[in-house]
Amino acid sequence: MTTAPASFDERYRAVEARDRRFDGQFIMAVRSTGIYCRPSCPARTPKRANVTFYPTSAAAHEAGFRACKRCLPEAAPGSPEWDTRRDVVGRAMRLIADGIVEREGVDALAGRLGYSSRHLTRVLSAELGAGPLALARSQRAQTARMLLTGTSLGVSEVAFSAGFGSIRQCNDTIREVFGMTPSELRSRSRGVGSTPASGPAQAAAHSPAAALSPTPTVIDLVLPARAPLDIRGVFRWMAERAVAGMERATEASFARTLALPSGPASFEVREDAASPGRVRLRARVTELADLGMLVARIRRLFDLDADPLAIDAALAQHPEIAPLVAGTPGIRVPGAADPHEMLIRAMIGQQVSVASARTALTRLVDALGERIESPERESPQRESAGGSEDATDRLFPTMATIAARGHEVLRGPGARIRAITETAGALADGSLTLTVADDGDEQRAALLARPGIGPWTADYVRMRVVGDPDVLLPGDSALRAGAQRAGVPSDAKGLIEWAARFAPWRSYLMAHLWRVHASLKEDAHVSATTGN
Repeated sequence: MTTAPASFDERYRAVEARDRRFDGQFIMAVRSTGIYCRPSCPARTPKRANVTFYPTSAAAHEAGFRACKRCLPEAAPGSPEWDTRRDVVGRAMRLIADGIVEREGVDALAGRLGYSSRHLTRVLSAELGAGPLALARSQRAQTARMLLTGTSLGVSEVAFSAGFGSIRQCNDTIREVFGMTPSELRSRSRGVGSTPASGPAQAAAHSPAAALSPTPTVIDLVLPARAPLDIRGVFRWMAERAVAGMERATEASFARTLALPSGPASFEVREDAASPGRVRLRARVTELADLGMLVARIRRLFDLDADPLAIDAALAQHPEIAPLVAGTPGIRVPGAADPHEMLIRAMIGQQVSVASARTALTRLVDALGERIESPERESPQRESAGGSEDATDRLFPTMATIAARGHEVLRGPGARIRAITETAGALADGSLTLTVADDGDEQRAALLARPGIGPWTADYVRMRVVGDPDVLLPGDSALRAGAQRAGVPSDAKGLIEWAARFAPWRSYLMAHLWRVHASLKEDAHVSATTGN
């Protein structure tokens, strides 16, 4: 499904054109210099005879190359291939990005995928040129680079935050990968893919033990993404579904809380108006060791690694949809911040309106969610402006809590409530697993086998948790209303047959038709409020 050029000639032409579309999709290594670069590197194009292409930075590093100091290939957006591939390689890359190797080791990664660690290493090495340890090491180097160039944290804090076992290990890896010391990397890389944080919140993290301290630390970063990016469309999607107390969305930002392994975290994402194709992140974490995982989840939540030009080009080939693509270039399909939460939200939202689901979820979070320290409630500026009522100071309830007490809060038929609480219990005790690296078909079958979960819920979860780009929900009322407004078949059978031509991008087709439905509601609201 990836649009990355496959042949040597195609990739070399992309390098000659310095085509930014392929940054993060493959790496160019130059044997005469020992350097590897992103395709758009501004340096002089090397001779064909000196060039080797690799699928990942880790593979280039394993082959003895070091990162270009000029283009910093690690600062590019991630490969859209890992979002679209459903095989073991794509699933492994999603888990590695989520930090499983640092937290649980290679054996746990292999176990999640149903392989032995030795066989998984063979598969990844054969396909990507690097095994899981090397890929995880590359991930740590990328996190360290992000912190060095985007914050003023000390090297010791960066080392432990990125998942290194020691400061020396971090220093050695930075020198080996980038050909610079951490201090040199920081001084030379300001402004490439990130901006330095400053202010009292950042200064509070400057003790050597800060990375392991329970005191929350605030980090400001810039996250790269491929343009065009319909970030305001994602914010509007989030605003319609925002759970009060846990989430807050405006036309230009989204904030929420999230439970991570080391403790609660909160973040705010906002558009970077000065730099199209990038978004700004302010993250507040209990321990900096969770930052890499948080960034990976935010990238999935906002679909930042998608290839919008390829998706738009494929959809625009069809005249019925071409005007929608032209009106909303770079549309995104939101992912999920937490797989378990996403399933419960989908079960509560099935067969009811978005507004009704939001009301039920707000009641659930208010009654059962843990309250955490909120930076908004502490802010005199927000208090004086009367803005504290929209503070995010609640976590989504744990699965164990929903299993034990969900019946006290949830309303509706008893069978539906039991289905939700029993599913939460299965997630809590591990009898039901749900991760970003699941095989989509197996995940769907496991969900459909449970009482109270139908095709809409299973497919919706597959789209948002696994990131499947080719999901269609023919029974979705908003989708069918959007299809009718767009002048395309809106009955379930007709919609399925008509949408088949859009494979493998039917999730993005749905995003456009949902947008049509949303605009219809906005028009109706304007008419009602203006009296027209």
